[in-house]
Amino acid sequence: MICSPSILSADFKNLEKELKSIQNSQLIHLDIMDGNFVPNISFGPAISSQVASLTKQPLDIHLMIFDPLPWIERFIFPTTKYITVHGESKNALNALKLIKEKGIKAGICLKPKTKVHDMLNLINLADLVLVMTVEPGFSGQAFLLNPSLKIEELIRYRKANKLNFVIEVDGGINNETIKKVANADIVVMGSYLFSQKNRQKIINDIQKETK
Repeated sequence: MICSPSILSADFKNLEKELKSIQNSQLIHLDIMDGNFVPNISFGPAISSQVASLTKQPLDIHLMIFDPLPWIERFIFPTTKYITVHGESKNALNALKLIKEKGIKAGICLKPKTKVHDMLNLINLADLVLVMTVEPGFSGQAFLLNPSLKIEELIRYRKANKLNFVIEVDGGINNETIKKVANADIVVMGSYLFSQKNRQKIINDIQKETK
């Protein structure tokens, strides 16, 4: 399992130090919020570019944006590995296609109430499927649901259709709730991780786990 720390919970006054504290993670998660698709605003391409300049770790960029299509190219940095858009957003299909055309792995995100079968046309194109266990827009929320059924459904669909997308889970992940998402490939961890002193140990313990 890969841990993708969400820097939304980091101390931005000490961003370089915060990034060093998680330098053993295999991904860095960036939550981009527009105040429209979700009721909060986080940061945009400028801060994301700064993060990219401070770490060599691959970036896992989650666009919580009403219309992500015009923004895709502004989040492509040398270390961008994934760009994920919401299946519920405008132009989601064209956004996925553009991401892939640019040589970046494309992700599709499903809100807690979004059904897998309603997004199959997008999932079929995706390199990553992000399962939200909270309503997107704020860090530090508790689980709204147990995502294990949705994860299992995605695993079955992936196998039956010989697809290769990875399954990522985001929202309320801590040392207890992570047990409920043991079959995921990637977990996003924010407020819990950044509240700990020994972050690298937590990341190592997660990344030692095998599926």
